[in-house]
Amino acid sequence: MSRCRAGHVGGRGGPVSGDRLIRSATAAVVCAVAGFAAVVSYTHIYDLGRAHGQGGVPARLLPLSVDGLILAASLVLLHEARNGRGAPRLARVMLWLGIGATIGANIAYGSGFGLLGAVISAWPAVAFIGSVELVMQLVRRARGPHAGQAAPVVPADVEQAARAAYVASVASGAPLSQRAIADRFGLSRRKAAQLVSAATVQANGQHPDGRAAA
Repeated sequence: MSRCRAGHVGGRGGPVSGDRLIRSATAAVVCAVAGFAAVVSYTHIYDLGRAHGQGGVPARLLPLSVDGLILAASLVLLHEARNGRGAPRLARVMLWLGIGATIGANIAYGSGFGLLGAVISAWPAVAFIGSVELVMQLVRRARGPHAGQAAPVVPADVEQAARAAYVASVASGAPLSQRAIADRFGLSRRKAAQLVSAATVQANGQHPDGRAAA
C-alpha cells in the first residue's frame, strides 16, 4: 500500500511529487490529443492527395512529409533553446511552411462542404500543431527552476566570492582559514580577515557596530 507524506506519493519508484504527477498527466493527455489529431489530419491529406493525382506510396507518405516537417522543425528549435542558442532561421521557415501546408490541405479537403466543413476539417491540424507546441513547452520548462526554488546567486566580485566560500565552509563544518581565503582568491591577509570578521558578525545577527542585524 502506498503512503502519502508531505505532499509526495510513495511507490516502487520512490516518492513522486504532485507537480510531477500533474506534468506526467498533462503530457499524456496532450500526446493523446496530438495522436488523434494527427490521424485525422493524415486521412484528410491522404484523401486530398489521391483526389489530385497521387496514389499508392506517394499518397501514403505525403501526409507524413507535411506533419513530420512540423515535428522535425519543432525538435530543432527545442534543441537549440535547451542549449542556450538562438533559433535557426531555416527551422523557423520550415516550421511555418509545415503549419501553412497542413492547415491549407485540411481546409481544402473540407471546402467542398462549405465554410463549416472547411473549419471542421482544419481543426485537427490546429489541434496537432497546438499539442506539439504544448509538449515542447513542457520539455523546455522541465530544466528551469521549480516553483519555490530560488535561482543561485552569482557573486559580483572576488570579495563576494571569497565571503560566500567562507560561509559555505563554515556550514560544512570545515571553515577556511584566513590564509586559505587570501591564497585562493588573491586577497591580502588583512582583507581576508575583514571578510571573515564581517561574515562571522552577520552570522551572529549583529552589525560591526553592535546593532542587531535586520
